[in-house]
Amino acid sequence: MSLDKNYDYVIIGAGSAGATLAARLSEDGRNSVLLVEAGPMDYSLFIHMPSAFAHPLANDKYNWYYHSEPDPYMDKRSMYCPRGRVLGGSSSINGMAYLRGHALDYEQWAEDFDLPDWRYRNVLGYFRKAEDFDQGENAYHGVGGPLHVTTGSMRNPLYHAFVEAGMAAGYPYTPDMNGYQHEGLGPMFMTTKDGVRWSTANAYLRPAMKRSNLTVAAHTFTRRILCDGQRATGVELERKGETFQVDAECEVLLCAGAINSPQLLMLSGIGPAEQLDAHGIEPVQEMAGVGANLQDHLEVYVQYECRQPITLYSAQKPWNQARIGANWLLTRKGLGGTNHFESGGFIRSEAGVQFPDLQYHFLPMAISYDGSSSATCHGFQAHIGPMRPESRGSVTLQSADAHKPPRILFNYMGTERDRREMRAGVRLTREIIAQSPFDVYRGRELEPGPDVTSDEAIDAWVRQKGESAYHPSGTCRMGGDDGAVVDHQGRVHGMSALRVVDASIMPRITSGNLNGPTIMMAEKIADAIRGNEPIVEDQPWFEAPNWRSEQR
Repeated sequence: MSLDKNYDYVIIGAGSAGATLAARLSEDGRNSVLLVEAGPMDYSLFIHMPSAFAHPLANDKYNWYYHSEPDPYMDKRSMYCPRGRVLGGSSSINGMAYLRGHALDYEQWAEDFDLPDWRYRNVLGYFRKAEDFDQGENAYHGVGGPLHVTTGSMRNPLYHAFVEAGMAAGYPYTPDMNGYQHEGLGPMFMTTKDGVRWSTANAYLRPAMKRSNLTVAAHTFTRRILCDGQRATGVELERKGETFQVDAECEVLLCAGAINSPQLLMLSGIGPAEQLDAHGIEPVQEMAGVGANLQDHLEVYVQYECRQPITLYSAQKPWNQARIGANWLLTRKGLGGTNHFESGGFIRSEAGVQFPDLQYHFLPMAISYDGSSSATCHGFQAHIGPMRPESRGSVTLQSADAHKPPRILFNYMGTERDRREMRAGVRLTREIIAQSPFDVYRGRELEPGPDVTSDEAIDAWVRQKGESAYHPSGTCRMGGDDGAVVDHQGRVHGMSALRVVDASIMPRITSGNLNGPTIMMAEKIADAIRGNEPIVEDQPWFEAPNWRSEQR
């Protein structure tokens, strides 16, 4: 494929945001759009088979396979940070959980960062616009949108035991964590359609790639953004050993994610003065906030042995994997057609917390998220982690060579509040599993183990075993203050014709998984770019902030 010398819009990164923008900006036929992706096409069956997500997640063929600098609060561990490098980006390698966050996340964006048009009433319509919900349309969900959202079938009785045990422990049931009541335990939703991963490549790009005005260039590496003064004019690309330039007549849209977007800005001369100076990069726009404010969700797995042989343990056997895979290939059904995170929920770590600050994903198997460790017996686990960490990290340059990975430092568990919330999560999980609905299933505690009870012991276990939930965000945050990188529409401060649109622009991480919110942000900013009237909901009710505030 040969590329033209210029396009109206050049989009860097074909992930959750980039694919969405490419589809929306090309749909009326008026604009020529180039979407560049460093990675390959998404042809692997391991990408499209939901239960196989550990394969692309745990290797470097389809992801950047980043690792952090030694983390000072995690026993100097280098933390794994996978980022999608394939058509669909991280939506092609993630766990497919569809969570939007709490309505108050967006209300607080508006209040704390002077972003009035990011209130819940301003974003709900874009969640609905994107969505094709399997339970039908209502005030909170849409149908007919590109992104299919499926409700977990919860056929395994352990999913129900987890929800019922939570209710026995005093937590509410919620049928829809993305609707009126975010708080409680219940079924989880996933981005799949008819047993297939519904990445943004499948949802948005496949239909859009039929258009003559959209060019999708895989295996195309972006070296830097080109600028004429304070105006972005195009991109410098590398493909098949050749380096060349493409001009953007209207805008360059940077959608490379919370790690690569700040790196590319700095490589292009936009970033902290000390970073540009240290690597000999000519400054275009000095901005202290580029690469700062890095946030992520850390989680741990509280694991138990299961006394009945009903878990996914036997599914690990090679002969069973072959059977499951063959059934999925023929029918798109069975154990291959789900991410297995079919129940979960949100609770509060302590009385007085305004809205839930702990998230659960329940799995009927005791294994690491990315499959790097195997289950050793029939077991089950609850993934638990704080939703709104105080800890902040950074993304900085290792080199002016675009092929060198950036330096990533998370500073997980860097504050006492973060550590207190995680301790509460472990203890509250044990309390839930101790309830009577688990009596016929519950065996010995595998992790952290019954002897890990004191604050010090739990903290030590978290340092040793805590893992990223793979939700980096915030490194090019929105706002109007000196620390902000972009404005309320993703436009880079001090620059023209340049926007950042991805999870990096979140001013504060949302209370849940980030794929759905990132797609929503791209839908909203696409309307702004096209000059469309913004979607504003008249009366988007959600649970009262002090509802059950004295629970626990």
